[in-house]
Amino acid sequence: MDLFEYQARDLFEDYGVPVLRGDVAATPEEAREAAARIGGVTVVKAQVKIGGRGKAGGIRLVHTPEEAATAAGDILGMDIKGHTVKQVMIAQAVDIAAEYYFSVLLDRANRSYLAMCSTEGGMDIETLAEEKPEALARVEVDPLTGLDEAKAREIVAAAGFDEEVGELVVPVLQKLYEVYRAEDATLVEVNPLVLTEQGEVIAIDAKITLDDNAAFRHDNRAALAEAAGHLDPLEQQARDKGLKYVTLDGSVGIIGNGAGLVMSTLDVVAAAGEKHGGQKPANFLDIGGGASAETMTAALEIVLADEQVRSVFVNVFGGITACDDVAHGIVAALEALGEAATKPLVVRLDGNNVDEGRRILAEYDHPLVTGVWSMDEAADRAAEFAASPSAEQQKVQG
Repeated sequence: MDLFEYQARDLFEDYGVPVLRGDVAATPEEAREAAARIGGVTVVKAQVKIGGRGKAGGIRLVHTPEEAATAAGDILGMDIKGHTVKQVMIAQAVDIAAEYYFSVLLDRANRSYLAMCSTEGGMDIETLAEEKPEALARVEVDPLTGLDEAKAREIVAAAGFDEEVGELVVPVLQKLYEVYRAEDATLVEVNPLVLTEQGEVIAIDAKITLDDNAAFRHDNRAALAEAAGHLDPLEQQARDKGLKYVTLDGSVGIIGNGAGLVMSTLDVVAAAGEKHGGQKPANFLDIGGGASAETMTAALEIVLADEQVRSVFVNVFGGITACDDVAHGIVAALEALGEAATKPLVVRLDGNNVDEGRRILAEYDHPLVTGVWSMDEAADRAAEFAASPSAEQQKVQG
């Protein structure tokens, strides 16, 4: 479960992480009142679970409660990469001397935790990692010992903080780790963690992802989930239908069976997309072990409803579920969707009863469906379709 920034900020405050005053508002009048309570210069920030708020005009610096109301009126209802802004956070402004980056996350591959830290915060972390990898320190954190003072000092040293600032940062990192540990999070991230002109280290941004599998241990999870609805509409629709779905920032819709296969599909699509204008996966959608007509229809409805999606890659390995059942599911789904299906589908089937599954799709010969049996080639074709200027042209190419 991804939290909104204001929810993560409140959790930070509960654990003693230094944060600025902040409040949430759903109307311009509530924004005016919040700014008046906080006093001074404030920042109005769109509450959506996706990056790029600033570039989209979703973050405004204001000087009076009236300006806060006006800014909130402009931001509320705004569409930011398919996410409608329903709330804004009114946060105290601060004079910034330097910006840093810190995160601690679950490192599944190494069965450990990973802390990442940089003295060059504020910019997109993916950009920093790609353009200046040497500026991003990566330090393993043993789950058995955690991020104690010694480990915090190791992180600070690896990131290149000077001694004076490092002494201020060390206790903040320990408190951020306590949030991660105590709340059963899979990610705690602050970008930026700032040094103010007054010499304080403060988290002025907050991002937390909680492990849903640990929800039974926490009394606060239901309230966090309910607050403004923690899922975007597509994620909520998927959950209601028993599908595992996460919205990403890309153009190629992904449908697969099994989390491992879907994760691999995300990787190959991202790699293929580099050759086609930087196309990326638009979602993670795991239909699980079953690919019935009902399941496939639900999956396609959800993926096709995402305005970012320009093509769909269906990648299924038939195990318990045979490929012919999957093919029948795709056919039935397209029949059920009718004219609502307007985007090209690249389908890769392999495994149990694969020949029969491929025969069914070939015989159906739907103009939107392209069968490609190599995973890399299928990813390349899906990325190529997504890069095409229109769905109509994609149909012709398919």
